[in-house]
Amino acid sequence: MNQLDQLKAFTTVVADTGNFLQLAQFAPRDATTNPSLILKAVQSPDYAPLLKETVAAHRGKALDEIVDQVLVRFGLEILKVVPGRVSTEVDARLSFDKAASLARARRIIGLYEAAGISRDRVLIKLASTWEGIQAAAELEREGIHCNLTLLFAFAQAVACGEAKVQLISPFVGRIYDWYKKSAGSGWDEAAQAGVNDPGVKSVTQIYAYFKQHGIKTEVMGASFRNIGQIQALAGCDLLTISPDLLAQLQASDAKLERALDAAKAPAMPAVHLDEAAFRFALNEDAMATEKLAEGIRLFAVDAGKLDKLIQEA
Repeated sequence: MNQLDQLKAFTTVVADTGNFLQLAQFAPRDATTNPSLILKAVQSPDYAPLLKETVAAHRGKALDEIVDQVLVRFGLEILKVVPGRVSTEVDARLSFDKAASLARARRIIGLYEAAGISRDRVLIKLASTWEGIQAAAELEREGIHCNLTLLFAFAQAVACGEAKVQLISPFVGRIYDWYKKSAGSGWDEAAQAGVNDPGVKSVTQIYAYFKQHGIKTEVMGASFRNIGQIQALAGCDLLTISPDLLAQLQASDAKLERALDAAKAPAMPAVHLDEAAFRFALNEDAMATEKLAEGIRLFAVDAGKLDKLIQEA
């Protein structure tokens, strides 16, 4: 049995891609997308016609409405392949605007429902800013489930748990990137691998805390740089993995065992964060502060590029 199939025995495997033509070979349960992945897909000859067709069908509408139509069209195609859920992201440029995020999230869900997709098959992705988390709390009360992304700090995870969001996506690889860059020539790759990887350690802590305190929010490790990070998080609720790394797992028959066990983790006291405490805790974490800001900026740039492609289509 290959490692991908072994992983599926104790973790829900999610494909991290907008390339729905690749999905079937890996048989993931869910799929996640983001502005960068959709931008990459629509520039491919395989998907350019889908973009043109969708834009043509909604020409004359406001640009942001057409963008949401394109995102949902990709989501609908993905849902033809995966049996579970698709994550569709609210424009990162709204990451600090709760009201605008709510409006976009409700519109996206409305488009899916108009296409005959029930809301339990869609996760609305929002950045793990204070405003994004509060928007998610309100959406969850309406039965619109959310995936809180760009999550780098324990404080972000705690706030998401308190908001009772459906799922969080802590970014393993980007945490690893920051620590590796910060260490410079002093970085020891072997010593910082596996369970010692800073991104793996972050997800391990969050997973154990949620299980110890009965927090129902699902933990989905994301943004992987190598299969060693994935192997070290085997047993996490879900892992969202790029097609390249899914292929590497599929090509290996080496034995893979469950790595995460919340029962073996040290007991952690309950943490409660109001807005002021959240902002201070995030500010105290230089890595999380920098990577959250960088992530929003990068997604915003790609959202702008997608806007341009749509205007030119």
